[in-house]
Amino acid sequence: MSKLQPELASFFINLPQKGRCCAEYIWVGGNGPLDIRSKVKCLDAVPKSVSDLPEWNYDGSSTNQAPGEDSEVLLIPRAIFPDPFRGGDNILVVADTYRPDDRTPLPTNTRHPAAKIFEAVAEHEPWYGIEQEYTLFHQGKPLGWPTSSSRSFGGPTVQVGYPGPQGPYYCAIGADVSFGREVVEAHLRACMAAGITISGTNAEVMPGQWEYQVGPVTGIASGDQMLVSRYILLRVGEMFDVVVSFDPKPIPGNWNGAGCHTNTSTKATRAPGGFDVILDHMKKLSAKHLQHIAAYGEGNERRLTGHHETSSMGKFSFGVANRGCSIRIPRSTEAEKRGYYEDRRPASNMDPYVVTSLLAQTTLL
Repeated sequence: MSKLQPELASFFINLPQKGRCCAEYIWVGGNGPLDIRSKVKCLDAVPKSVSDLPEWNYDGSSTNQAPGEDSEVLLIPRAIFPDPFRGGDNILVVADTYRPDDRTPLPTNTRHPAAKIFEAVAEHEPWYGIEQEYTLFHQGKPLGWPTSSSRSFGGPTVQVGYPGPQGPYYCAIGADVSFGREVVEAHLRACMAAGITISGTNAEVMPGQWEYQVGPVTGIASGDQMLVSRYILLRVGEMFDVVVSFDPKPIPGNWNGAGCHTNTSTKATRAPGGFDVILDHMKKLSAKHLQHIAAYGEGNERRLTGHHETSSMGKFSFGVANRGCSIRIPRSTEAEKRGYYEDRRPASNMDPYVVTSLLAQTTLL
């Protein structure tokens, strides 16, 4: 409605709330980390902290998390963010999911085990900077792509208006090479208004594909911020009538896939002599490569082919400034002998709670 009737939308958003506020509870359903669900609770007072928020519940039989005859799932609030859509005192609430009878976490609640790991490694102060790539679709095609990709003129089928090869689209400027910037800008501003530590955006290598970065953020808060940033992106997509795809290879063929590169550092890697600590991390990550690959997203085998700036899925590798490795060590880290490194293996649809906590578990525990 805000796109088609902005004046009407503005009228309703500015109506007084008489001291009450809206709390939009956000959680992950039973169909993977991108099964993001939400519903609104109206509160009589603005909560000062997450402990002021009530626990809630929902119908788990409709999210593939509970049987119909015992469908109630418990929501426990974990983090609060300002609501960039309603503004004012309204909030977004990250919640995770539990059985209401014995309060055990659901199998799909990946935040709970991640929080335990981050409690155990708190002294190491793990920081994460996550680069979320995604593709914007409208009417079944990426933005900037033809509605009909081919046509026959009585002979061989030829491409009509098909995008030119990759090259001019990355960080591009201009209507002929940049598609969806208004969506990206709206998402950027909304994340900033929500208190997300969003650190940048850029157009990606394939037309219609973009990236934003969140971080550095410490521990479990990284997963919380990624969940909310994804929620905001999907909501912004509603406003512009575009579908956000987190598929790691949305278009087959000679096109780059979409990843969720995860930059990480610890107190020790950031300290003098940290480069030696990073090399020790490489040994540990190499030994657990297949375990990480299995946890780094669905359909990642279509992306991690050793081509299009990816490493081979079956072999661990690392290198300085090498985007074809499993782990890229930046030039600055090599020069300063301390800093961070980038895990380039996670797919765009990865679970941020799983990836960040697994990195901490492998390298610190």
